[in-house]
Amino acid sequence: MNASRRGISDPAAAPADSPEPAEERTLEELLTELDALTGLSRVKDEIRRQTELLRIERLRGEAGLSAPTLTRHLVFVGNPGTGKTTVGRLVAGIYRALGLLDKGHLVEVDRSELVAGYLGQTAEKTTAVVERALGGVLFIDEAYTLAEDQYGREAVDTLVKDMEDHRDDLVVIVAGYPGPMARFVGTNPGLESRFARTITFEDYSPDDLRRIFESMTRSADFEPQPETLERFDRLAADQARGEGFGNGRWARNVLDSAIARHAWRLRDVERPTLDQLRTLVPEDLEDVVDIGTDSEATA
Repeated sequence: MNASRRGISDPAAAPADSPEPAEERTLEELLTELDALTGLSRVKDEIRRQTELLRIERLRGEAGLSAPTLTRHLVFVGNPGTGKTTVGRLVAGIYRALGLLDKGHLVEVDRSELVAGYLGQTAEKTTAVVERALGGVLFIDEAYTLAEDQYGREAVDTLVKDMEDHRDDLVVIVAGYPGPMARFVGTNPGLESRFARTITFEDYSPDDLRRIFESMTRSADFEPQPETLERFDRLAADQARGEGFGNGRWARNVLDSAIARHAWRLRDVERPTLDQLRTLVPEDLEDVVDIGTDSEATA
């Protein structure tokens, strides 16, 4: 979608904070990155199915065949730390590679960036966010909070109208916990008709969490001893699972706690060796407390 179709005749007249297009990548590269994510087998299958559906729809149109207008908007449901934002960013790139979006960037927001303090102002604020997302994906985290009051409902009403006005150059992904998201979509007939596909992000298995923890550890230039990974396995197996379990974010918190304990363990060593600076031992995970829930974010 070019600038003039969005009411901007000169690209220089675009807002200063107008997002730059994402790096252009091939469909094969994006799907390979999707497949490389830890776990998420059902999510990967659903995204591939959506990709093929939209690819064939585009090819049918190019061939002059009639095709139903398929919704491109998605609902992501699941606990925090299950990679919803990461997958959303890949979806933006995939849609661009399919020729459905011209920028392929992702704009991530929550209620605070859509809702103003007074009725009437929310519509302007929401539309301004939509303008930033044109040509890409608008990712609304904890979208169910928009159903809580009249200010949120004003944002939803505005969003539905803007989605219709920009149906050719905007994709919206709403994310949150399963129960609240089902109720949210049901609050507005416009939402129900536009969000026909829900993708469920299941909690990571203990084996998945170990792989995530090990990858994060080595990316931070630490090396866990085999016994340290065994200790992590026990922690992961003992974690209570339920709404709010932190998943990948929990693994990150475990690592942060271990790094802090590692530093304290070396407090009396004036010149630690390279191995000492890099090695995490089982005792570094002993101070981990119950950090399995996260009520503030869902991505």
